[in-house]
Amino acid sequence: MSAPTLVDFDDVVDRYDPVLGLEVHVELSTNTKMFCGCPTTFGAEPNTQVCPTCLGLPGSLPVVNRAAVEAAIRIGLALNCDIAPWGRFARKNYFYPDMPKNFQTSQYDEPIAVNGHLDVTLEDGTVVRVGIERAHMEEDTGKSLHVGGATGRIHGAEYSLLDYNRAGVPLIEIVTKMIPDTGARAPEVARAYVTALRDLIRSLGVSDVRMDQGSMRCDVNLSLSPKGSGILGTRSETKNVNSLRSVERAVRYEMTRHAGVLDAGEKVVQETRHFQEDTATTRSGRIKETSEDYRYFPEPDLVPIAPSPEWVEELRGTLPELPWERRARIQQEWQLSDAEQRDLVNAGALDLVAATVEAGAPSGEARSWWVSYLAQQANTRGVALDELPITPAQVARVIELVSSGELNNKLARQVVDGVLAGEGEPDEVVAGRGLAVVSDDGALIAAVDEALAAQPDVAEKIRGGKVAAAGAIVGAVMKATRGQADAKRVRELIIERCGG
Repeated sequence: MSAPTLVDFDDVVDRYDPVLGLEVHVELSTNTKMFCGCPTTFGAEPNTQVCPTCLGLPGSLPVVNRAAVEAAIRIGLALNCDIAPWGRFARKNYFYPDMPKNFQTSQYDEPIAVNGHLDVTLEDGTVVRVGIERAHMEEDTGKSLHVGGATGRIHGAEYSLLDYNRAGVPLIEIVTKMIPDTGARAPEVARAYVTALRDLIRSLGVSDVRMDQGSMRCDVNLSLSPKGSGILGTRSETKNVNSLRSVERAVRYEMTRHAGVLDAGEKVVQETRHFQEDTATTRSGRIKETSEDYRYFPEPDLVPIAPSPEWVEELRGTLPELPWERRARIQQEWQLSDAEQRDLVNAGALDLVAATVEAGAPSGEARSWWVSYLAQQANTRGVALDELPITPAQVARVIELVSSGELNNKLARQVVDGVLAGEGEPDEVVAGRGLAVVSDDGALIAAVDEALAAQPDVAEKIRGGKVAAAGAIVGAVMKATRGQADAKRVRELIIERCGG
Protein backbone atom coordinates (compact mmCIF):
# COMPACT_ATOMS: atom_id res chain seq x y z
CA MET A 1 0.00 0.00 0.00
CA SER A 2 1.42 3.36 -1.03
CA ALA A 3 1.93 6.12 1.52
CA PRO A 4 -0.89 8.68 1.57
CA THR A 5 -0.35 12.10 0.08
CA LEU A 6 -0.26 14.69 2.84
CA VAL A 7 -1.14 18.36 2.53
CA ASP A 8 0.78 21.08 4.33
CA PHE A 9 -1.00 21.86 7.61
CA ASP A 10 -1.30 25.61 6.95
CA ASP A 11 -2.80 24.86 3.55
CA VAL A 12 -5.32 22.51 5.18
CA VAL A 13 -6.65 25.16 7.56
CA ASP A 14 -6.77 27.74 4.76
CA ARG A 15 -9.17 25.59 2.74
CA TYR A 16 -10.92 23.27 5.17
CA ASP A 17 -12.75 23.43 8.50
CA PRO A 18 -11.81 20.58 10.87
CA VAL A 19 -14.54 19.09 13.06
CA LEU A 20 -13.43 17.19 16.13
CA GLY A 21 -15.12 14.58 18.27
CA LEU A 22 -13.34 12.87 21.15
CA GLU A 23 -14.27 9.67 22.97
CA VAL A 24 -12.33 9.02 26.15
CA HIS A 25 -12.44 5.67 27.95
CA VAL A 26 -11.60 5.78 31.64
CA GLU A 27 -10.99 2.65 33.71
CA LEU A 28 -12.39 3.11 37.20
CA SER A 29 -10.21 2.23 40.17
CA THR A 30 -12.83 0.11 41.92
CA ASN A 31 -11.69 -2.90 43.91
CA THR A 32 -13.79 -5.28 41.85
CA LYS A 33 -15.04 -5.56 38.29
CA MET A 34 -18.19 -4.04 36.82
CA PHE A 35 -20.42 -7.10 37.08
CA CYS A 36 -18.59 -9.58 39.31
CA GLY A 37 -16.38 -9.76 42.39
CA CYS A 38 -13.05 -10.36 40.64
CA PRO A 39 -10.22 -7.99 41.69
CA THR A 40 -8.91 -5.34 39.32
CA THR A 41 -5.25 -5.16 40.37
CA PHE A 42 -3.07 -3.92 37.50
CA GLY A 43 -0.18 -6.15 36.49
CA ALA A 44 -1.40 -9.39 38.07
CA GLU A 45 -0.38 -12.72 36.55
CA PRO A 46 -2.39 -13.32 33.36
CA ASN A 47 -5.80 -14.92 33.76
CA THR A 48 -5.69 -15.02 37.57
CA GLN A 49 -8.44 -12.43 38.09
CA VAL A 50 -11.31 -14.13 36.29
CA CYS A 51 -14.50 -16.00 37.15
CA PRO A 52 -17.44 -17.57 35.27
CA THR A 53 -19.22 -14.20 35.04
CA CYS A 54 -16.44 -12.15 33.43
CA LEU A 55 -15.52 -15.13 31.24
CA GLY A 56 -19.11 -15.35 30.02
CA LEU A 57 -19.60 -18.98 31.00
CA PRO A 58 -23.12 -20.45 30.79
CA GLY A 59 -25.29 -19.99 33.85
CA SER A 60 -23.35 -17.06 35.30
CA LEU A 61 -25.24 -13.85 36.10
CA PRO A 62 -23.93 -10.27 36.41
CA VAL A 63 -24.48 -7.92 39.37
CA VAL A 64 -23.85 -4.17 38.98
CA ASN A 65 -20.98 -2.67 40.98
CA ARG A 66 -22.48 0.13 43.11
CA ALA A 67 -19.11 1.90 43.50
CA ALA A 68 -18.82 2.10 39.71
CA VAL A 69 -22.28 3.65 39.46
CA GLU A 70 -21.35 6.22 42.11
CA ALA A 71 -18.16 7.07 40.22
CA ALA A 72 -20.10 7.46 36.97
CA ILE A 73 -22.57 9.84 38.60
CA ARG A 74 -19.78 11.91 40.16
CA ILE A 75 -18.01 12.14 36.79
CA GLY A 76 -21.26 13.22 35.15
CA LEU A 77 -21.87 15.89 37.78
CA ALA A 78 -18.30 17.21 37.49
CA LEU A 79 -18.88 17.51 33.72
CA ASN A 80 -22.06 19.55 34.28
CA CYS A 81 -24.20 16.73 32.89
CA ASP A 82 -27.81 15.86 33.63
CA ILE A 83 -28.00 12.59 35.54
CA ALA A 84 -30.62 10.31 34.05
CA PRO A 85 -33.33 9.26 36.52
CA TRP A 86 -33.63 5.91 34.77
CA GLY A 87 -31.31 3.95 32.53
CA ARG A 88 -30.34 0.45 31.57
CA PHE A 89 -27.57 -1.64 30.08
CA ALA A 90 -27.56 -3.22 26.64
CA ARG A 91 -25.62 -5.91 24.85
CA LYS A 92 -23.29 -4.62 22.16
CA ASN A 93 -22.67 -7.63 19.97
CA TYR A 94 -19.43 -8.18 18.12
CA PHE A 95 -16.73 -10.82 17.97
CA TYR A 96 -13.19 -10.12 19.05
CA PRO A 97 -10.77 -12.63 20.63
CA ASP A 98 -10.34 -10.65 23.85
CA MET A 99 -14.12 -10.32 24.35
CA PRO A 100 -14.95 -13.63 26.05
CA LYS A 101 -18.75 -13.21 25.91
CA ASN A 102 -18.79 -12.07 22.25
CA PHE A 103 -20.73 -9.04 23.43
CA GLN A 104 -19.93 -6.06 25.61
CA THR A 105 -22.31 -4.99 28.33
CA SER A 106 -22.66 -1.24 27.81
CA GLN A 107 -25.18 1.57 27.94
CA TYR A 108 -26.61 2.45 24.55
CA ASP A 109 -29.65 4.72 24.26
CA GLU A 110 -30.08 5.33 27.99
CA PRO A 111 -26.73 6.46 29.45
CA ILE A 112 -26.19 7.58 33.03
CA ALA A 113 -25.17 11.18 32.17
CA VAL A 114 -26.00 13.45 29.22
CA ASN A 115 -25.72 16.99 27.89
CA GLY A 116 -22.80 18.47 29.81
CA HIS A 117 -19.77 20.61 29.07
CA LEU A 118 -16.16 21.19 30.06
CA ASP A 119 -14.49 24.58 29.68
CA VAL A 120 -10.92 24.16 28.45
CA THR A 121 -8.26 26.86 28.72
CA LEU A 122 -5.59 26.97 26.00
CA GLU A 123 -2.04 28.15 26.62
CA ASP A 124 -2.77 31.74 25.62
CA GLY A 125 -5.75 31.92 27.96
CA THR A 126 -8.43 31.30 25.33
CA VAL A 127 -11.34 29.33 26.77
CA VAL A 128 -13.08 26.74 24.58
CA ARG A 129 -16.31 25.14 25.77
CA VAL A 130 -16.42 21.47 24.79
CA GLY A 131 -19.91 20.02 24.84
CA ILE A 132 -20.37 16.57 26.39
CA GLU A 133 -22.86 14.38 24.57
CA ARG A 134 -22.89 11.56 27.12
CA ALA A 135 -20.96 9.62 29.71
CA HIS A 136 -21.95 6.00 29.93
CA MET A 137 -20.93 2.88 31.83
CA GLU A 138 -19.57 -0.27 30.27
CA GLU A 139 -16.98 -2.99 30.80
CA ASP A 140 -13.48 -3.25 29.41
CA THR A 141 -12.25 -6.05 27.19
CA GLY A 142 -9.36 -8.41 27.81
CA LYS A 143 -5.91 -7.87 26.35
CA SER A 144 -4.20 -9.53 23.39
CA LEU A 145 -0.44 -10.05 23.34
CA HIS A 146 0.94 -10.64 19.86
CA VAL A 147 4.21 -12.58 19.99
CA GLY A 148 6.82 -12.41 17.26
CA GLY A 149 7.20 -9.85 14.53
CA ALA A 150 8.73 -6.40 14.84
CA THR A 151 5.76 -4.24 15.81
CA GLY A 152 3.98 -6.11 18.59
CA ARG A 153 0.82 -6.03 16.47
CA ILE A 154 -1.09 -8.95 15.02
CA HIS A 155 0.29 -8.43 11.52
CA GLY A 156 3.52 -10.42 11.32
CA ALA A 157 3.07 -12.06 14.73
CA GLU A 158 3.76 -15.77 15.11
CA TYR A 159 0.93 -16.28 17.60
CA SER A 160 -1.24 -14.39 20.08
CA LEU A 161 -1.90 -14.80 23.79
CA LEU A 162 -5.01 -13.66 25.62
CA ASP A 163 -5.20 -12.25 29.13
CA TYR A 164 -8.76 -11.86 30.44
CA ASN A 165 -7.82 -10.11 33.69
CA ARG A 166 -8.96 -6.78 32.27
CA ALA A 167 -12.22 -8.18 30.87
CA GLY A 168 -15.04 -6.75 32.94
CA VAL A 169 -13.11 -3.88 34.54
CA PRO A 170 -15.48 -0.88 34.90
CA LEU A 171 -15.20 1.75 32.19
CA ILE A 172 -16.73 5.16 31.71
CA GLU A 173 -16.83 6.37 28.12
CA ILE A 174 -17.09 10.15 27.80
CA VAL A 175 -18.22 11.32 24.37
CA THR A 176 -18.03 14.93 23.26
CA LYS A 177 -20.40 16.66 20.95
CA MET A 178 -18.90 17.85 17.67
CA ILE A 179 -16.27 20.51 18.33
CA PRO A 180 -16.41 22.91 15.36
CA ASP A 181 -14.62 26.18 14.63
CA THR A 182 -11.25 25.16 16.03
CA GLY A 183 -9.35 25.82 12.81
CA ALA A 184 -5.58 25.64 13.15
CA ARG A 185 -5.95 25.10 16.88
CA ALA A 186 -7.78 21.78 16.54
CA PRO A 187 -4.75 19.70 17.65
CA GLU A 188 -4.19 22.04 20.61
CA VAL A 189 -7.86 21.95 21.60
CA ALA A 190 -7.86 18.14 21.54
CA ARG A 191 -4.82 17.92 23.77
CA ALA A 192 -6.09 20.60 26.16
CA TYR A 193 -9.46 18.86 26.49
CA VAL A 194 -7.96 15.45 27.30
CA THR A 195 -5.53 17.11 29.72
CA ALA A 196 -8.33 18.92 31.53
CA LEU A 197 -10.47 15.79 31.60
CA ARG A 198 -7.59 13.75 33.02
CA ASP A 199 -6.98 16.35 35.75
CA LEU A 200 -10.68 16.48 36.59
CA ILE A 201 -11.11 12.72 36.89
CA ARG A 202 -7.91 12.38 38.91
CA SER A 203 -9.21 15.00 41.35
CA LEU A 204 -12.37 12.92 41.82
CA GLY A 205 -10.27 9.96 42.95
CA VAL A 206 -12.15 7.51 40.72
CA SER A 207 -9.26 6.54 38.42
CA ASP A 208 -5.50 6.89 38.25
CA VAL A 209 -5.96 7.97 34.57
CA ARG A 210 -2.59 6.45 33.62
CA MET A 211 -2.56 6.71 29.84
CA ASP A 212 0.68 4.73 29.71
CA GLN A 213 -1.06 1.79 31.43
CA GLY A 214 -4.28 2.06 29.43
CA SER A 215 -6.52 3.27 32.26
CA MET A 216 -7.31 6.31 30.11
CA ARG A 217 -7.52 6.03 26.33
CA CYS A 218 -8.71 8.48 23.70
CA ASP A 219 -10.41 7.85 20.36
CA VAL A 220 -9.98 10.79 17.99
CA ASN A 221 -12.81 11.40 15.52
CA LEU A 222 -12.02 13.90 12.79
CA SER A 223 -13.55 15.13 9.56
CA LEU A 224 -12.95 18.03 7.20
CA SER A 225 -15.45 20.16 5.30
CA PRO A 226 -14.73 22.78 2.63
CA LYS A 227 -14.11 26.15 4.23
CA GLY A 228 -17.35 27.87 5.17
CA SER A 229 -19.58 25.23 3.57
CA GLY A 230 -21.07 23.86 6.76
CA ILE A 231 -21.22 20.45 5.09
CA LEU A 232 -19.94 17.73 7.38
CA GLY A 233 -17.28 15.47 5.94
CA THR A 234 -16.78 11.75 6.48
CA ARG A 235 -15.00 11.04 9.73
CA SER A 236 -12.23 8.67 10.69
CA GLU A 237 -11.73 7.34 14.20
CA THR A 238 -8.19 6.90 15.46
CA LYS A 239 -8.46 4.36 18.29
CA ASN A 240 -6.81 4.07 21.70
CA VAL A 241 -4.40 7.00 21.53
CA ASN A 242 -2.46 6.70 24.77
CA SER A 243 -0.65 9.97 25.48
CA LEU A 244 -1.50 13.67 25.46
CA ARG A 245 1.18 14.39 22.89
CA SER A 246 -0.12 11.62 20.65
CA VAL A 247 -3.68 13.01 20.79
CA GLU A 248 -2.37 16.28 19.39
CA ARG A 249 -0.24 14.58 16.77
CA ALA A 250 -3.05 12.25 15.68
CA VAL A 251 -5.40 15.20 15.03
CA ARG A 252 -2.73 17.05 13.08
CA TYR A 253 -1.83 14.03 10.96
CA GLU A 254 -5.43 13.11 10.16
CA MET A 255 -6.13 16.68 9.04
CA THR A 256 -3.26 16.52 6.54
CA ARG A 257 -4.24 13.02 5.40
CA HIS A 258 -7.93 13.83 4.91
CA ALA A 259 -7.02 16.89 2.87
CA GLY A 260 -4.76 14.79 0.67
CA VAL A 261 -7.58 12.32 0.00
CA LEU A 262 -10.08 15.09 -0.80
CA ASP A 263 -7.64 17.00 -3.00
CA ALA A 264 -7.11 13.84 -5.01
CA GLY A 265 -10.84 13.74 -5.74
CA GLU A 266 -11.33 10.63 -3.62
CA LYS A 267 -13.68 9.94 -0.73
CA VAL A 268 -12.57 9.61 2.88
CA VAL A 269 -13.37 6.13 4.14
CA GLN A 270 -15.30 5.92 7.42
CA GLU A 271 -12.99 3.60 9.32
CA THR A 272 -11.08 3.04 12.50
CA ARG A 273 -7.37 3.76 12.39
CA HIS A 274 -4.39 3.10 14.65
CA PHE A 275 -1.83 5.70 15.70
CA GLN A 276 1.82 4.79 15.13
CA GLU A 277 3.88 6.30 17.95
CA ASP A 278 7.23 5.95 16.18
CA THR A 279 6.18 7.78 13.00
CA ALA A 280 3.35 10.00 14.32
CA THR A 281 1.12 8.62 11.54
CA THR A 282 -2.04 6.53 11.43
CA ARG A 283 -2.78 3.32 9.57
CA SER A 284 -6.05 1.77 8.50
CA GLY A 285 -7.75 -0.65 10.87
CA ARG A 286 -11.21 -1.71 9.80
CA ILE A 287 -14.32 -0.22 8.25
CA LYS A 288 -16.25 1.58 10.97
CA GLU A 289 -19.45 -0.15 12.04
CA THR A 290 -22.70 1.68 12.61
CA SER A 291 -24.88 1.16 15.67
CA GLU A 292 -27.09 -1.22 13.67
CA ASP A 293 -24.11 -3.49 13.09
CA TYR A 294 -23.76 -4.06 16.83
CA ARG A 295 -27.36 -5.37 17.15
CA TYR A 296 -27.93 -3.63 20.48
CA PHE A 297 -30.70 -4.98 22.67
CA PRO A 298 -31.49 -4.49 26.38
CA GLU A 299 -29.44 -6.66 28.74
CA PRO A 300 -31.98 -9.16 30.09
CA ASP A 301 -29.92 -10.15 33.14
CA LEU A 302 -29.64 -6.64 34.68
CA VAL A 303 -32.33 -4.46 36.19
CA PRO A 304 -32.45 -0.78 35.17
CA ILE A 305 -30.49 1.81 37.16
CA ALA A 306 -32.64 4.50 38.74
CA PRO A 307 -30.57 6.85 40.95
CA SER A 308 -32.82 8.84 43.25
CA PRO A 309 -32.52 12.67 43.31
CA GLU A 310 -31.45 12.42 46.96
CA TRP A 311 -28.57 10.08 46.10
CA VAL A 312 -27.45 12.29 43.23
CA GLU A 313 -27.40 15.37 45.48
CA GLU A 314 -25.53 13.44 48.14
CA LEU A 315 -22.87 12.57 45.56
CA ARG A 316 -22.80 16.15 44.32
CA GLY A 317 -21.75 17.14 47.83
CA THR A 318 -18.66 14.92 47.56
CA LEU A 319 -17.22 16.75 44.54
CA PRO A 320 -13.82 18.30 45.28
CA GLU A 321 -12.54 21.74 44.34
CA LEU A 322 -12.08 21.76 40.56
CA PRO A 323 -8.41 21.40 39.51
CA TRP A 324 -8.23 24.74 37.69
CA GLU A 325 -9.91 26.55 40.57
CA ARG A 326 -7.47 24.92 42.97
CA ARG A 327 -4.51 25.93 40.81
CA ALA A 328 -5.72 29.54 40.73
CA ARG A 329 -6.10 29.57 44.51
CA ILE A 330 -2.67 28.05 45.07
CA GLN A 331 -1.04 30.51 42.66
CA GLN A 332 -2.52 33.40 44.58
CA GLU A 333 -1.69 31.99 48.02
CA TRP A 334 1.91 31.16 47.08
CA GLN A 335 2.30 34.37 45.04
CA LEU A 336 3.57 32.50 41.99
CA SER A 337 4.13 34.09 38.63
CA ASP A 338 2.41 32.54 35.61
CA ALA A 339 5.75 31.06 34.53
CA GLU A 340 6.40 29.51 37.96
CA GLN A 341 2.90 28.06 38.04
CA ARG A 342 3.27 26.67 34.53
CA ASP A 343 6.61 25.06 35.43
CA LEU A 344 5.04 23.37 38.46
CA VAL A 345 2.14 22.03 36.42
CA ASN A 346 4.30 20.87 33.51
CA ALA A 347 6.67 19.09 35.90
CA GLY A 348 3.75 17.25 37.51
CA ALA A 349 4.83 18.77 40.82
CA LEU A 350 1.88 20.95 41.84
CA ASP A 351 -0.02 18.32 43.80
CA LEU A 352 3.18 17.02 45.39
CA VAL A 353 4.22 20.50 46.49
CA ALA A 354 0.72 21.21 47.81
CA ALA A 355 0.74 17.99 49.83
CA THR A 356 4.19 18.88 51.19
CA VAL A 357 2.88 22.28 52.26
CA GLU A 358 -0.12 20.61 53.89
CA ALA A 359 2.36 18.46 55.82
CA GLY A 360 3.87 21.62 57.33
CA ALA A 361 6.58 22.79 54.94
CA PRO A 362 6.88 26.37 53.62
CA SER A 363 5.81 26.56 49.95
CA GLY A 364 9.16 27.96 48.75
CA GLU A 365 11.22 25.12 50.23
CA ALA A 366 8.69 22.52 49.08
CA ARG A 367 8.79 23.85 45.52
CA SER A 368 12.59 23.94 45.53
CA TRP A 369 12.91 20.29 46.55
CA TRP A 370 10.37 18.91 44.09
CA VAL A 371 11.30 20.90 40.98
CA SER A 372 15.07 20.71 41.44
CA TYR A 373 16.70 17.84 43.35
CA LEU A 374 13.77 15.41 43.26
CA ALA A 375 13.02 16.21 39.62
CA GLN A 376 16.65 15.37 38.83
CA GLN A 377 16.31 12.06 40.67
CA ALA A 378 13.13 11.22 38.75
CA ASN A 379 14.84 12.05 35.46
CA THR A 380 17.84 9.88 36.35
CA ARG A 381 15.57 6.96 37.23
CA GLY A 382 13.37 7.45 34.17
CA VAL A 383 10.15 7.70 36.20
CA ALA A 384 7.48 10.31 36.77
CA LEU A 385 7.94 12.59 39.75
CA ASP A 386 5.02 11.04 41.64
CA GLU A 387 6.52 7.58 41.14
CA LEU A 388 9.58 8.35 43.27
CA PRO A 389 9.58 6.27 46.50
CA ILE A 390 9.30 9.32 48.74
CA THR A 391 6.17 10.97 50.12
CA PRO A 392 5.34 14.66 50.57
CA ALA A 393 5.27 14.06 54.34
CA GLN A 394 8.83 12.71 54.21
CA VAL A 395 10.00 15.70 52.18
CA ALA A 396 8.31 18.00 54.70
CA ARG A 397 10.20 16.26 57.53
CA VAL A 398 13.53 16.77 55.74
CA ILE A 399 12.70 20.46 55.34
CA GLU A 400 11.85 20.64 59.05
CA LEU A 401 15.20 19.06 59.98
CA VAL A 402 17.02 21.68 57.90
CA SER A 403 14.97 24.50 59.40
CA SER A 404 15.76 23.33 62.95
CA GLY A 405 19.49 23.20 62.22
CA GLU A 406 19.72 19.44 62.62
CA LEU A 407 20.67 19.11 58.93
CA ASN A 408 22.30 21.37 56.39
CA ASN A 409 21.38 21.28 52.70
CA LYS A 410 24.15 18.87 51.77
CA LEU A 411 23.21 16.42 54.50
CA ALA A 412 19.53 16.82 53.64
CA ARG A 413 20.20 15.58 50.11
CA GLN A 414 21.93 12.53 51.58
CA VAL A 415 18.88 11.90 53.76
CA VAL A 416 16.62 12.11 50.72
CA ASP A 417 18.93 9.69 48.91
CA GLY A 418 18.54 7.29 51.83
CA VAL A 419 14.75 7.51 51.76
CA LEU A 420 14.77 6.89 47.99
CA ALA A 421 17.02 3.88 48.58
CA GLY A 422 14.47 2.38 50.97
CA GLU A 423 16.43 2.97 54.18
CA GLY A 424 13.38 4.16 56.08
CA GLU A 425 11.95 7.45 57.31
CA PRO A 426 14.14 10.60 57.29
CA ASP A 427 14.95 10.33 61.01
CA GLU A 428 15.93 6.69 60.57
CA VAL A 429 18.27 7.61 57.70
CA VAL A 430 19.85 10.38 59.80
CA ALA A 431 20.50 7.93 62.62
CA GLY A 432 21.57 5.07 60.37
CA ARG A 433 24.02 7.13 58.35
CA GLY A 434 25.14 9.35 61.22
CA LEU A 435 24.21 12.50 59.33
CA ALA A 436 23.24 14.92 62.11
CA VAL A 437 24.90 18.33 62.00
CA VAL A 438 27.83 18.72 64.42
CA SER A 439 26.87 21.70 66.56
CA ASP A 440 28.84 20.95 69.75
CA ASP A 441 31.22 23.89 70.30
CA GLY A 442 33.89 21.70 71.80
CA ALA A 443 34.20 19.54 68.69
CA LEU A 444 33.91 22.52 66.37
CA ILE A 445 36.57 24.58 68.22
CA ALA A 446 39.00 21.68 67.93
CA ALA A 447 38.35 21.42 64.19
CA VAL A 448 38.68 25.21 63.76
CA ASP A 449 41.99 25.36 65.66
CA GLU A 450 43.37 22.50 63.60
CA ALA A 451 42.39 24.22 60.33
CA LEU A 452 43.86 27.57 61.45
CA ALA A 453 47.10 25.88 62.43
CA ALA A 454 47.30 24.18 59.04
CA GLN A 455 46.85 27.50 57.19
CA PRO A 456 48.73 30.15 59.23
CA ASP A 457 48.84 32.61 56.34
CA VAL A 458 45.06 32.56 56.06
CA ALA A 459 44.73 32.90 59.83
CA GLU A 460 46.99 35.95 59.71
CA LYS A 461 44.80 37.58 57.04
CA ILE A 462 41.71 37.06 59.18
CA ARG A 463 43.48 38.61 62.19
CA GLY A 464 44.39 41.52 59.93
CA GLY A 465 40.73 42.21 59.23
CA LYS A 466 40.25 40.29 55.98
CA VAL A 467 37.17 38.44 57.18
CA ALA A 468 36.39 37.09 53.68
CA ALA A 469 39.44 34.84 54.02
CA ALA A 470 37.52 32.85 56.65
CA GLY A 471 35.79 30.98 53.84
CA ALA A 472 38.91 28.85 53.26
CA ILE A 473 38.94 27.79 56.92
CA VAL A 474 35.19 27.09 56.85
CA GLY A 475 35.77 24.82 53.86
CA ALA A 476 38.56 22.97 55.63
CA VAL A 477 36.39 22.41 58.71
CA MET A 478 33.47 21.20 56.61
CA LYS A 479 35.76 18.74 54.84
CA ALA A 480 37.18 17.49 58.13
CA THR A 481 33.67 16.92 59.51
CA ARG A 482 32.40 15.31 56.28
CA GLY A 483 30.05 18.23 55.72
CA GLN A 484 28.32 17.76 59.05
CA ALA A 485 29.46 20.95 60.77
CA ASP A 486 27.13 23.91 61.24
CA ALA A 487 28.78 26.25 58.75
CA LYS A 488 27.33 29.38 60.29
CA ARG A 489 28.60 28.47 63.75
CA VAL A 490 31.99 27.48 62.31
CA ARG A 491 32.39 30.94 60.79
CA GLU A 492 31.50 32.58 64.08
CA LEU A 493 34.10 30.50 65.92
CA ILE A 494 36.78 31.31 63.34
CA ILE A 495 36.26 35.03 63.85
CA GLU A 496 36.29 34.56 67.61
CA ARG A 497 39.48 32.46 67.59
CA CYS A 498 41.23 35.05 65.44
CA GLY A 499 40.38 37.81 67.87
CA GLY A 500 37.57 39.30 65.82
